[in-house]
Amino acid sequence: MAETATDNTLVKDLIEAGIHFGQRSSAWNPKMNRYIYDRRNGIHIIDIKETVKGLLLAKRFLSKVVSDGKDVCFVGTKRQAKDILEERVKDVGMHCVTERWLGGMLTNFRTIRTRLKRLEELEAIEQEDNFASYSKKMESQLRREMTKIRRNLDGVRAMDKLPGALVIIDVKREMTAIREARKLGIPTIALIDTDGDPDVVDIPIPGNDDSMRSIDVIIRELCKSIAEGKQGRSLNEAASTGGESGEDQQPRRRSRRAQYSADAPAQAPEGDQAATATTEG
Repeated sequence: MAETATDNTLVKDLIEAGIHFGQRSSAWNPKMNRYIYDRRNGIHIIDIKETVKGLLLAKRFLSKVVSDGKDVCFVGTKRQAKDILEERVKDVGMHCVTERWLGGMLTNFRTIRTRLKRLEELEAIEQEDNFASYSKKMESQLRREMTKIRRNLDGVRAMDKLPGALVIIDVKREMTAIREARKLGIPTIALIDTDGDPDVVDIPIPGNDDSMRSIDVIIRELCKSIAEGKQGRSLNEAASTGGESGEDQQPRRRSRRAQYSADAPAQAPEGDQAATATTEG
């Protein structure tokens, strides 16, 4: 009953956010036909059942990815998504790109990490003497460099390895990020409107990607699943640590062959010794 009530609340939130309003029918992508319920006043209406189905699938997948110890990177450089991503993604400790996707951010990840190290160097200089030891011209150049790196990469400065999944807002706008993820085999999830191509992502969530409210509901739900995944990750790490350091843990079982090769020959039954000798011979 509780689960049904939660699903009903989610559907209500999605409808109130206008998630079902697609693009004008003249600008649609025919590949989105299976997600379209109807057309009214020249506007495609998205089937809310397909939206919920894609969202629930994405939530389960992200929870699994995070519980396995991997991180998620959100990509949404359009104006409607920027503030939402910066607020909600930061709360769950994940990464986001909200200004501009730099070519090679995934495929040339080493260079991106080099630029972030440069940002740390510039911030250290600023903190030490506020660039007082440099000329006015050099100070201006260094400050511009620091501002540019911070603007483009601040959301991924804690991402020390490639993400386990990418969440995209508006596939038409973020095709460079999608291509890089596909090239590296990184799964992609996308909020995709009726003018997008659902075949370029692994888990499409059909819905209005121009409305701040609809984006907010989708990101809110995905971040909830990430928070649940982080709890699972903590439990897995605690269990792993306890298993390695616990004094009362049972000794790990070894294969019969490994046991007999490590123990004295007298400890193994004669039949097993003969079988082992035959195998090794």
